[in-house]
Amino acid sequence: MKALLLSEYSHLSVVDMPTPEIGDADVLVRVRACGICGSDVHGYDGTTGRRIPPIVMGHEASGTIEAAGDRVIGFASGDRVTFDSTVSCGECAFCRAGRRNLCDRRTAFGVSCGDYRRHGAFAEFVAVPARMLYRLPDALPYEHAALVEALSVAVHAVGLHPPSPSDSIVVVGCGMIGLLVIQVLRARGCESIIAVDLDPARRHLATAHGAAVTLDASAMDVPNEVRARTNGRGADQAFEAVGITPAVMAAVRSVRKGGVVTLIGNLAPTVELPMQDVVTRELTVLGSCASNGEYPQSLDLLGRGAVTVAPLISAVAPLEEGPQWFDRLHSGGAGVMKVILRP
Repeated sequence: MKALLLSEYSHLSVVDMPTPEIGDADVLVRVRACGICGSDVHGYDGTTGRRIPPIVMGHEASGTIEAAGDRVIGFASGDRVTFDSTVSCGECAFCRAGRRNLCDRRTAFGVSCGDYRRHGAFAEFVAVPARMLYRLPDALPYEHAALVEALSVAVHAVGLHPPSPSDSIVVVGCGMIGLLVIQVLRARGCESIIAVDLDPARRHLATAHGAAVTLDASAMDVPNEVRARTNGRGADQAFEAVGITPAVMAAVRSVRKGGVVTLIGNLAPTVELPMQDVVTRELTVLGSCASNGEYPQSLDLLGRGAVTVAPLISAVAPLEEGPQWFDRLHSGGAGVMKVILRP
């Protein structure tokens, strides 16, 4: 099969690899579309330490079942599917408690971190445990289905402390996840959404997808502006979707006393946290990790048009163009939101 292999850091090439073998409880998925995630771009240059070469990256995928193991029930060859990017064991204490995103033995597609190597979906085929599969609505294009993984991250984050429709909310960072968070909030009935980003094109997308107000963090003191727009009180909740100190600071300082801050971004391994703001104002700070089986809700949101992803897809390209797209994204990717590769 063809696969886009990271053979060394900053070097990708399309190579021939053996088609993955499947076990009795697995399926072989013919990949129809796979999105380039920011984590793949940072893995490409070795920044994260979680894409140790050689590795086939890619975890935002959709496709059709090519073959199914003998013990697979409910899925058959030809079925249109997507799959959870995280493979949980189903047996540890976290899995038994329904928190499989925190599984003690979890692995992830397209990750090689020293403890394990699991090839991903920048390839013609990928082997997937059948328990991780989700059937696609007939009308959902493969390219849109490839973004279900990212949407599930947003659904999970919003669901950790579900907002009331009347809540005022700040979303810091209007990349892919931030824009999906805005749409999920709107689907929940929230209207008072303030979106914050440095990029004018992303702020424009935030407005198009439901933000009532957008703020340029380079042109103002964001917390002061948020208070001015919330009668001096501050927002009820903030979602931080970048993962660097200035964005975290802005999110924490934008919420009211007793407010909630949900941290989704993890661009930097460590950030500063304004402890006096957190402690003296009794803020709740939540960390949001990946998703926890929110794929059905995500597919429902896409299926009924409550969330739209077409405007977020910048390009759909053949797998052979993967190296040049990675180079462009790594160098800043001006104007690029999401690139989908098709094997």
